Amino acid sequence: MKILSIETSCDETSVAVTENGRRVLSNVTASQIEEHKLYGGVVPEIASRRHCESIVSVTDEALRQAGIELTDIDAVAVTYAPGLIGALLVGVNFAKGVALACGKPLIPVHHIRGHIAANYIEFPELEPPFLALVVSGGHTSIIEVRDYTEFNVIGSTLDDAAGEAFDKAARAMGFPYPGGLYIDKASKNGDTSKYKLPYPKTENEYDFSFSGLKTAVINLIHNSAQKNEELDINSLAACFQNTVCEILVDKTIKAAEKFGHKKIALSGGVAANSGLRDMLNERCSDVGIDLYIPPISLCGDNAAMIGCQGFYEYRAGNVAGSDLNAYATKVI
Repeated sequence: MKILSIETSCDETSVAVTENGRRVLSNVTASQIEEHKLYGGVVPEIASRRHCESIVSVTDEALRQAGIELTDIDAVAVTYAPGLIGALLVGVNFAKGVALACGKPLIPVHHIRGHIAANYIEFPELEPPFLALVVSGGHTSIIEVRDYTEFNVIGSTLDDAAGEAFDKAARAMGFPYPGGLYIDKASKNGDTSKYKLPYPKTENEYDFSFSGLKTAVINLIHNSAQKNEELDINSLAACFQNTVCEILVDKTIKAAEKFGHKKIALSGGVAANSGLRDMLNERCSDVGIDLYIPPISLCGDNAAMIGCQGFYEYRAGNVAGSDLNAYATKVI
């Protein structure tokens, strides 16, 4: 089954052609990072406009790379939630038009489900049940994947997601957008023990809260400036990254042990962070848990992961009509 999939939840216009939930025939993405970098973050109105400008050409290129015509597809999958509402609407309405014109089924895909499915591409042997840690700019969650379309959220972020905290802390440190990449690079030359940062506690031990940690970094920077003290930015970046990673890894390992999971799948944009990949790999190895991490090319937003999850949604009967709407927030 060949699926044309569309992802426009934030600032990446991505279209892919996938087959049977595991094979990627093409995966084309038009990035807007350089433009949003001028503003220090994603500007929703600009993102929506660029999706409108790019989506047709990106679709044409995805079909060309896959070596097929539009008439050869069996279904159209699209991210319908969550994300920037204007950006989502571009993708949803385009997908509805393509599905209607071709007379093909329309498959709505939740963005977080798509991130989890990125692991199916790299690891054909991975099957539910397993535990997923999804970490991105807008989402941080620990999720039980009971089946391909059956999920149980064990913990989620109460305020800032990890990726959002990375970007905000990076801006305070003087790094450009997207900040997580620069913190990761700087941390390699820093001392993880130089600055003491808080380890936020939550009522549900599997929930996350990074707002206070981000604020602690900002306050430390401001206090140093007021006292005219020299700040070791590389070490501050290392301390911040190490603390975030410890929180993510500690809670995920605890959840796996409590709920009896021997497989953990990492996904989302922050899954590209080298500190997180290394720490989670080490901890999983110590406790005998199999770890799955997609390649960096599949960590960020992309349409291939939407198409792969779309296959399982279709198999479960989750199809939509022309009344499909987009939602800025929606549970998995």
